[in-house]
Amino acid sequence: MPYTLYQFTTGLLAAALSAAVLSIAYHSWKNGITPMPSSAPVRGKVADEINRIAGQGTLVEAGSGWGTLAQHLAKHCSGWRVVGIENSFIPLWVSRIAAKLDSRAGVTMIRADLYMYPYDSADVVVCYLYPGAMLRLSTIFRERLVPGTRVISICFALPGWEPERVIICGDLYRTKVYVYAV
Repeated sequence: MPYTLYQFTTGLLAAALSAAVLSIAYHSWKNGITPMPSSAPVRGKVADEINRIAGQGTLVEAGSGWGTLAQHLAKHCSGWRVVGIENSFIPLWVSRIAAKLDSRAGVTMIRADLYMYPYDSADVVVCYLYPGAMLRLSTIFRERLVPGTRVISICFALPGWEPERVIICGDLYRTKVYVYAV
């Protein structure tokens, strides 16, 4: 029985959507967290903190998800080279498209494992992850970050590290932003 163009197109779109959902579900299971965008007030506080830091350089967002934080920082923190690291293909693809559509963003999104990334060229690392990831990154950051590097973590503290500052955001959840100096 031959298929109509409508049936073929519908089937193809359903298959593509299913593959995308399965990809996100797999990477969420593998990573231990789903890609979750930060709220606008939190993004604003992180940008304010980066602008408070003297100098410019490379800013790395470890686990950039849909890219909203990395793009916001690239727009609002002039002079910084922003790199978003994400291992889940669909959010990475969406963030790359969004970055291309907004040429002002000036952000590079790369596919990488945030636990394998070298971090040696980072002047600031920004994270919005979960406690298990912060525990793993605590050791990695001690080994790979150079003195003077700042780590800014949304919501979750770095175990074993003493924050330089803790900022309370004015959002509904009174989200904490932890600022560390290596």
